[in-house]
Amino acid sequence: MTITLAIIVITALVTIYGWQNETFLDSLVLNPQKVIRKGQWYRLLTSGFVHADLGHLIFNMFTLYFFGTLIEQVFGVLFGPSGAIYLLVFYLVSIIVSDVPTLIRHRSRSNYNSLGASGGVSALLFGAIMFFPTEKILIMGIIPIPGFIFGALYMGYSFYESRRGRGNINHDAHLFGAIFGVLVVVLLYPPVFPSFVQQISGWKLF
Repeated sequence: MTITLAIIVITALVTIYGWQNETFLDSLVLNPQKVIRKGQWYRLLTSGFVHADLGHLIFNMFTLYFFGTLIEQVFGVLFGPSGAIYLLVFYLVSIIVSDVPTLIRHRSRSNYNSLGASGGVSALLFGAIMFFPTEKILIMGIIPIPGFIFGALYMGYSFYESRRGRGNINHDAHLFGAIFGVLVVVLLYPPVFPSFVQQISGWKLF
């Protein structure tokens, strides 16, 4: 079993158990006040292994499967047998980092909770876009669009919705997970940036 599949299986099992045990679920979600006042810093990571409902879980795990598998293969080529470990650390740290802005922003809200793997998934998605910017990504599973254009739209939308501050979706995790994903990939493999620019420069609409 690949690391990507292992993450998916563990996340699904933890999430499903959480649906059956509300106390367990509550102990894992990101609640800024419990993190700060009670020192429960583990929530920055564990919140990425539970989801609100079946649709939330399927969407994140479906995206994780495709882009996590792709990054795992790329890291395997770049780092050999250690590639799987690079992926695992990349994903876990991405979840933590993407939750930090949420922790800061909502630190005074005792009733605020956030959960889901979106931050880590966004990091893997944007890491893949850096390597393959002109490859098509399906919006809503239907409309094909080059990765770099999708990325720009995704960033813009996440920033806009984050500033609006409405709804139950943690757009900050999406935005900062994406940014972190780009930075990590460039730091791990600097040639990816000129390659990214070159591929975009040679891209043609028709």
